[in-house]
Amino acid sequence: MNLTIAKADPRSVDGRMLVEQSEVEMRAAFPPEEIFTYSPEQLWTPQASFYIARLDGRALGCVALLVEDDIGEIKRLFVHNDARGTGMGRKLMEQLEADARQAGVVLIRLETGHKLEAAVGLYTSLGYTLCAAYGDYPDIPSNIFMEKRL
Repeated sequence: MNLTIAKADPRSVDGRMLVEQSEVEMRAAFPPEEIFTYSPEQLWTPQASFYIARLDGRALGCVALLVEDDIGEIKRLFVHNDARGTGMGRKLMEQLEADARQAGVVLIRLETGHKLEAAVGLYTSLGYTLCAAYGDYPDIPSNIFMEKRL
């Protein structure tokens, strides 16, 4: 089993496929007014880094980091069903955090949903803690906000 993680263009064929698969899962779990995802185009900016994880060459996971000043926000953490349980999500997050530290990011935040128990469990195991709503996100019962100081 060969796992690789590299920065990539979210507008690429593999990037679009992973973002769309992530979007399908979000739509199945939450009503539209509770989904705050970014498109591949929104993730292709100088402030964003997009990572694709490949297992034996197959693009099966992704995550993005948006940086403003010295604060990062995680977007689009997704692992395909075929790679769940392999540690891919953890490896994606570890790569993102290592790159964020090198870039001078001191705080990483995220917004996730209450139904995404595996994601919340992963974030918690990586040292993320609950925090107040931030930015333009509504403070609604389905939202969970977390952060980690690097």
